[in-house]
Amino acid sequence: MYKLIVRRFLFLFPPEFAHNFSFTFLKILFSIPLVKLLFRKTYLVDNKKLHKNIFGLEFKNPVGLAAGFDKDAKLFHHCDAFGFSFVEIGTVTPKPQIGNPKPRLIRLKKDSALINRMGFNNEGVEKICLRLRKKKSSVIIGGNIGKNKATPFDKSIDDYKASFNHLFDYVDYFVLNISSPNTPKLRELQGKKELEKLIISVQEINLSKEKQKPILIKISPDLNNFQLDDVINLVEKYNISGIVATNSTNSRNNLREKNQRINKIGNGGLTGKPINTLSTNVISYIHKKSGGKIPIIAVGGIMSAEDALEKIKAGASLIQLYTGFIYEGPILVKNINKAILKTL
Repeated sequence: MYKLIVRRFLFLFPPEFAHNFSFTFLKILFSIPLVKLLFRKTYLVDNKKLHKNIFGLEFKNPVGLAAGFDKDAKLFHHCDAFGFSFVEIGTVTPKPQIGNPKPRLIRLKKDSALINRMGFNNEGVEKICLRLRKKKSSVIIGGNIGKNKATPFDKSIDDYKASFNHLFDYVDYFVLNISSPNTPKLRELQGKKELEKLIISVQEINLSKEKQKPILIKISPDLNNFQLDDVINLVEKYNISGIVATNSTNSRNNLREKNQRINKIGNGGLTGKPINTLSTNVISYIHKKSGGKIPIIAVGGIMSAEDALEKIKAGASLIQLYTGFIYEGPILVKNINKAILKTL
């Protein structure tokens, strides 16, 4: 029904409008008694064999909603209705920011892909914390944090520390987003020297708390093996809990869309089917290089249950969806969990 009716309707409108409309519609829909229960019965695969304990957290199944979808924590308490066991909110910045000029989210239908240059548009950490305080569901919450665009690069760490402190009591794990291509110079934080300073600063706060929270690093699929080695070494050296692999790519390889349109669209991170292999290769490299010791959350180009199983085979512990969820709908979450069950 999603692809035949819902997606066709939503794809009549610009992506960002369709996204915001969906949020408003779902909030109204789930306010109707028993509707959420009906969705859960339709899409949730409830089986203890799917439970996974990763970095000290008990996930009811391995499939989560990736950062970027519920930026401002407006829908997180309904995500289990679609079968997700966890959701990553954000990317959250200390101060509110409107993001980049529109249009900043473009569909590539022929490629089952998106190009986005949102620019960390969000309402700021304080307002987001107010929503997270009202959490009613058991869904696990990840806090994806980044820097404000206006923050000078040499003050970047201060932004991560501020959001980390504000969100600490309201999320179950953290992701340091250092890999979005849509904030100037952000990806320079993936360099060994800058990343080490960031990790030390955030871990210092974490270790000062009575109970620590898992911290993960979200990396780009465009890193070469030498750069990946630096990330792996720092993750192991400072007891970082895991890696989220991967963010969107700057590349435009192997697209079916005409070059003329791609050039007209311009900058932005490419997500969806075209980055599937790129993401899987990064996951496989990290898994082999670390001897399987680093937990990996796989995200990037997962458009089918087969794609998800491929990521798990490559070394992923958990799966996240974004573009695949937009193109395939919640049935994808159910199909992935059912496929995983068949392998157990």
